[in-house]
Amino acid sequence: MDTLLILTILIVFFALAFDFINGFHDTANAIATAVSTKAMKPRHAIIMAAIMNFVGAMTFTGVAKTITKDIVDPFTLPNGSYVILAALLAAIIWNLLTWYYGIPSSSSHALIGSIAGAAIAAAGFAGIKWEGFMKILQALIFSPLIAFAIGFIVYSIFKVVFKNNNLTKTNQKFRTIQIATAALQSYTHGTNDAQKAMGIITMALIANGYASSTDIPFWVQFSCAVAMGLGTSVGGWKIIKTVGGKIMKIRPVNGVAADLTGAFIIFGATVIHMPVSTTHVISSSILGVGTAHRVKGVKWGTAKRMIITWFITIPISATLAGLLYLLINFLF
Repeated sequence: MDTLLILTILIVFFALAFDFINGFHDTANAIATAVSTKAMKPRHAIIMAAIMNFVGAMTFTGVAKTITKDIVDPFTLPNGSYVILAALLAAIIWNLLTWYYGIPSSSSHALIGSIAGAAIAAAGFAGIKWEGFMKILQALIFSPLIAFAIGFIVYSIFKVVFKNNNLTKTNQKFRTIQIATAALQSYTHGTNDAQKAMGIITMALIANGYASSTDIPFWVQFSCAVAMGLGTSVGGWKIIKTVGGKIMKIRPVNGVAADLTGAFIIFGATVIHMPVSTTHVISSSILGVGTAHRVKGVKWGTAKRMIITWFITIPISATLAGLLYLLINFLF
């Protein structure tokens, strides 16, 4: 086998590994509220999330096309294989580090930052398609702010509508509803997050001459959906504990409000072909709901730690990817 084919195989392997890690790193967010309120047993929640993520991943490809063509030009990217391999390795390393410490950081930020960092190392700042990159960056920045605001509004409406209801009975009813909202949020997670690896693999196929268009091959879509589903089935207990209990004490009515908000924002982004951070969106939804419920009830120390991680992810992953690109380029 020639070097190009070996590099392509390596990229496919690490892209699927990224999706697998994304499964237990990010999908934990989608079921964290349902597990923390005991609406679902952890094992059942994980199985449900794995299935719904797979279904979501098999439904759309628009976000994948955005990743393929809007950050760099795969048809003209110099040393494209090295760039993509370095980006994947950097994103995987950052995801594993944040998972180990139980910090719900963004796989999307890590991947976007890594692609940009490796491309800059290969071709300078001219290697980035700045118009497309800035659109993606804006989606990543504004989606959590919108999620916070909508979460606040949704829970404020819930408080008015159910203010005269018996609290215990209301929470029991919402605990049942949470099963549906957790499933919906897992589905929307699959529609957005699984597509990022699809876009990376397609980018590599184009860069290495194995594809001539940005259309996502079926085998790429299917394999990424399977990897995401398998990763989800492993579970991400550290992230579940952080999102499900260390931001605020979540009750079923809070969980439903946060789940509906997160699903709405993520699916809306999928429809307009924009990658967003499901981690940021879901965590921000919970923060918005918690603020509407009781400001003092939000554990702002945990929120601050998460927000700092959100801000540092792109520059750190970009720097790491740039260094890995130089190393790979030297070795090959």
